[in-house]
Amino acid sequence: MSKTDSNVDRVYEKLRKMAANFEFKPDARINESALSTELGASRTPLREALNRLVAEGFLRFQSGKGFFCRPLSPARIMDLYEARVAVETEIVRLACKRAADADIRAVQDYLDATEPDYDNCEDPLELLRMDETYHMKVAALSQNEELQRTLANINDRMRYIRLIDLKSLRGKSPVSNHEKAQLSAHRIVLNAMLARDADTASRTMRHHIERRLEEATEAVRIAYSQLYVPGDD
Repeated sequence: MSKTDSNVDRVYEKLRKMAANFEFKPDARINESALSTELGASRTPLREALNRLVAEGFLRFQSGKGFFCRPLSPARIMDLYEARVAVETEIVRLACKRAADADIRAVQDYLDATEPDYDNCEDPLELLRMDETYHMKVAALSQNEELQRTLANINDRMRYIRLIDLKSLRGKSPVSNHEKAQLSAHRIVLNAMLARDADTASRTMRHHIERRLEEATEAVRIAYSQLYVPGDD
């Protein structure tokens, strides 16, 4: 890897994290000069990194106006949820056909190891990490690298809202009251895969994802309060 490529990757990774966490306000124009100074990057690697983030859906570009942060709205979040449903239901259908029993049981072993921590965890970020890990392990069972890559991108673009949703959920009652149902869905999916029951696996995965979709509007409202009113939880 050349020094130029390495510098682009460094800038890209930093900007990607900033965009995922909405350190740029929704729909706000990106100040390239300020970013160049902040990141210690010249115009060329900065522009290349920004263009990569446009291609991935984290930023948008308007000709003659520059780069802007992606919007944050219930409609956009619904788009992501619907895309995730489409991707993950196809993932489990393929996994039912392609995954070896031993590989499915390895994911079951992951659940065995993490369920106690998941049930008692006080950190929403760690809860989200464990959930995403499960879903990416299931995605690997599909043996389709494009679907895995697409799901990883969707996860990254949804993470900010999903984290807020988890925090809100935990604020209403203990995590165990809500998340045991989720973990049961995780197991039902894997059991259906072992039985090669693609209909049950995909139906369960669809319901598992869609059950939080109705909370998208509230999560976006909370997100705006946190982004524009510092210290407001």
